[in-house]
Amino acid sequence: MNEKYSKKTYRLLFGAMTSVFVLAGAAGASAETLESALARAYGNNPDINAQRASVRATDETVPQAKSGYRPQINGTADVGRTYTEFDSGTPRTVFGGGTTTSRLTPRGFGVQIDQSLFDGYRTTNRVRAAESSVLGSRETLNTTEQSVLLDGATAYMDVLRDTAILDLQRNNVEVIDEQLRQTRDRFNVGEVTRTDVAQAEARLAAARSEASLAEATLRNSIAVYRQVIGVDPAQLAPGRPLDKLTPRTVDAALKVGLNEHPAIKARQHAVDVAELQVKIEQGALAPQLGVSGSVNQRYDRNQEGDNALSASVVAQLTVPIYEGGQVYAATRQAKETAGQRRLEADSVRDQVRAAIQSSWGRLEAARAQIQAAQAQIDAAETALNGVREEARVGQRTTLDVLNAQQELLNARVNLITAQRDRVVASYSLVNAMGRLNSRALGLKVNHYSPKIHYDQVKDLWIGLSTPDGR
Repeated sequence: MNEKYSKKTYRLLFGAMTSVFVLAGAAGASAETLESALARAYGNNPDINAQRASVRATDETVPQAKSGYRPQINGTADVGRTYTEFDSGTPRTVFGGGTTTSRLTPRGFGVQIDQSLFDGYRTTNRVRAAESSVLGSRETLNTTEQSVLLDGATAYMDVLRDTAILDLQRNNVEVIDEQLRQTRDRFNVGEVTRTDVAQAEARLAAARSEASLAEATLRNSIAVYRQVIGVDPAQLAPGRPLDKLTPRTVDAALKVGLNEHPAIKARQHAVDVAELQVKIEQGALAPQLGVSGSVNQRYDRNQEGDNALSASVVAQLTVPIYEGGQVYAATRQAKETAGQRRLEADSVRDQVRAAIQSSWGRLEAARAQIQAAQAQIDAAETALNGVREEARVGQRTTLDVLNAQQELLNARVNLITAQRDRVVASYSLVNAMGRLNSRALGLKVNHYSPKIHYDQVKDLWIGLSTPDGR
């Protein structure tokens, strides 16, 4: 074999084997890090922002419920025109009689105030249910935040993985192309047969196909990255697993997840809302006590120019006796719904438990795969060097060399994939535990606080504008 060509092939192969580390080392101070990418997603992702808007909308249910404590005030006004012709049936005299006409403009205005004094604690329970709904929506926001951050970490690592794999595949094309050129040179001098050339040509075509597939996969990962993070990826720094947030045992992870996961807390608040709804429905069977006050001013009521002022205050007690069974049916329905919510809470706990165990298993598997892939690379490098030396003296064929190169390439791809899987599995585990949030990750962002908006609107009596001016 030509010594010049052999050394060139080795240089190309070395470049293919080390491309992933060159890629990582090229990231400078201006590179996008995994943390900065997640910070972008935290601030700009439409799913998070939509859920924040949903929380703000849920906040408004509290002042709506509190309106039951407050008076209802209505103003009225009316004006009309009447014409009356009256025939007394007697001749008209100075003392009266004959036909008389009346043209009046009756008009007036008034104010009525209705205040509920007791409604079977329905308003109190509505307020408590609204407050539980607000707390539940906040936990749903936390769940959405976790999902988006996990999607962001996954998209980031997918781009890193696919970029490195594409670089390996392109270098592999160069390696096999050089191998094909050497094989043709050896064929021309009679050292190998036409079969060796055909095998190298077939392997080159397959390598080009794999490179095209790797490029398509990278394009798809870039599109997902843009969707989640909000910008196109550029010069990504290596990602690191969340070892600082990962417990040492699966039991510790389960304890954290079952106590802290926002999805479980959201379901618990949903149970509270459902149980309060039972009390709200039952409150319709209780007596209702209220007071109404009104003031009215009337003009031209009986004759032109007259006016009258009236005012009244009335207390009213209403005792339900039978309303056709609607309240009883609604109460039974609310009880069944409460039972459904309890079962859903149990289901979410089971889902969290399964997610933690699954994520823990994937993390352990990724760690083992990294060690295995590194050992595979060492063995494949030794095997390739040996096959090349044996091929130099005619003890190995071109196909043997191509197979050894392919095994080394596969080992490198396996290592890259395992490294990506380890990072993603660590994020998945922390997500399954319920701790994948901006504060735990230490993201440099303005942390969103749903309590600010809640405090701004919970006691508002009047106003059409939202606190942000919309």
